[in-house]
Amino acid sequence: MNRDLPRAAPRGPARDLSAVAAGALLVLVAALVGHRIQDRYGTLRVNWPPLLADWAPHAGPGTPAALVVAAAVVAYGPALAARLSWRPLLLTVWGASLAWTWSLALVDGWFRGVAGQLTTPHEYLRAVDRFRDVPDALRDFTGHILIGSPDNWPAHVAGHPPGATLTFVLLDRIGLGGGGWAGAFCITVGTTAAVAVLVAVRRLADESLARRAAPFLVLVPAAVWVGTSADGWFTAVTAWAVALLALAVTGHRPAAAGSGAGLLFGLTVYLSYGLTLFAVIGAAVLLLGTRRLRPLPFLVAGFSVVPVVFLALGFDWWEAYRLLVTRYHQGVGGIRPYGYWVWANLACTVLITGPATVAGLRRCGALLVRHRARLAADAAPAARLALLVLSALLALLVADVSGMSKAETERIWLPFVFWLLPACAFLPGPRAWLAGQAVLALLLNHLLLTGW
Repeated sequence: MNRDLPRAAPRGPARDLSAVAAGALLVLVAALVGHRIQDRYGTLRVNWPPLLADWAPHAGPGTPAALVVAAAVVAYGPALAARLSWRPLLLTVWGASLAWTWSLALVDGWFRGVAGQLTTPHEYLRAVDRFRDVPDALRDFTGHILIGSPDNWPAHVAGHPPGATLTFVLLDRIGLGGGGWAGAFCITVGTTAAVAVLVAVRRLADESLARRAAPFLVLVPAAVWVGTSADGWFTAVTAWAVALLALAVTGHRPAAAGSGAGLLFGLTVYLSYGLTLFAVIGAAVLLLGTRRLRPLPFLVAGFSVVPVVFLALGFDWWEAYRLLVTRYHQGVGGIRPYGYWVWANLACTVLITGPATVAGLRRCGALLVRHRARLAADAAPAARLALLVLSALLALLVADVSGMSKAETERIWLPFVFWLLPACAFLPGPRAWLAGQAVLALLLNHLLLTGW
């Protein structure tokens, strides 16, 4: 138990519940207003606002497993997180995350929940055969982004740098082609994000806070969208980039960890344009580091690798992004009203992070008010963790205001969401909060057919 926690984290269960009630009200208003707009004008282009989903109560083969995993994490998660030694804890968190995410995905069955998710007309696998000659495809990539261009790319291929599609091209080349392998890859790798977040929290704050956060990183409603979407894969890449940077700036193998962090940050910006906002979280990590300057040359060197390779192969990131903005407004992005989504996106975030995270974020804000004079490496561990969490919230808010994430943020913002979850470390009575997280995830997955 972290002795600093009771002094640093403000006590206020009533205020926690008030924050949760405000979040629930936001979701309710987003649903009511959204249904009104969609029924009258059809401009939201979602059937169950604020989520891209359909009302369809159902159960499936994953239902019993999901119930068992939820009950086990609620009952034993906090105690195991406090008692296990560090490395076994990390393995346990990954195993439990795998069990939770797979069981939720299989509520919809194997094909609907896993194998068919990345094979729809808008998805990456539809373009794999067009990358038989990778350099040629990259040189010609920007010529197929706009809707009016010949053989324009499917929506998700056009909407991302080619690193996203090349992930599945590589899987196909090594004999793991098709939707089943692609879905399994996204779930298996995506669930390691929980481990990466724990590694970073331990280095930047302290181990006791990481242990308190561990069960919440498992039993997260966002797992509904980690299984199965490519954004689960993006989440893992960004999470490990931040974790390696945290290791580097706290003096753990700064050359190797800094180079690895740079390499993954470089890959990140070639997976999704919006993930450039991870620079905000990276800046917070540098601020919190005790040896922030030593790994910088290695970080920069590592970061340069992926852009240099793509540039040498003929892909122009800036030109592609310019064309993407046009493509975005040619499609549903030009129809969906900014005035609704700029706040309804936040209702989506409430749903995918759960009530515990809402309450935890309230406590993070209160902590920073109390520690505003000391927000660097010498601040209290709780204040350092609060700064890390709120840097992720800031990045998410910038993405929101940009207007390039109107709807579908339940999957698009997964990489940012996982850095909000450690706020739950500040909550007393973790079992009750974990139960709330589990109930919300189970309701979402069993009452709705989500888009991913």
